[in-house]
Amino acid sequence: MTIIEKAANEFNISPDVLLKESLESYLKQKSSKIESEMFLISKKYGVKDIFEMEQKILEGSISENVGYDDFFLFDNLQAEKEKTENLLKEF
Repeated sequence: MTIIEKAANEFNISPDVLLKESLESYLKQKSSKIESEMFLISKKYGVKDIFEMEQKILEGSISENVGYDDFFLFDNLQAEKEKTENLLKEF
């Protein structure tokens, strides 16, 4: 008996329901963590999104040297957020 089967038996639900609910919970937590990280970057640079951050870098309001790593992190977080949200839509 696998751990999933044991847990499903313990909670009187099917293994499929347990897996589905576990995945949904994981994706919601992941989305929340991503949003928190994005918020910190937005707050740090006073921007709403990656496009505004890029504009401020191009204008020189944000130094490329200072904002470079955060810009790419913000961009990657946005992509992760979209993937996570798309998967959550399937529930």
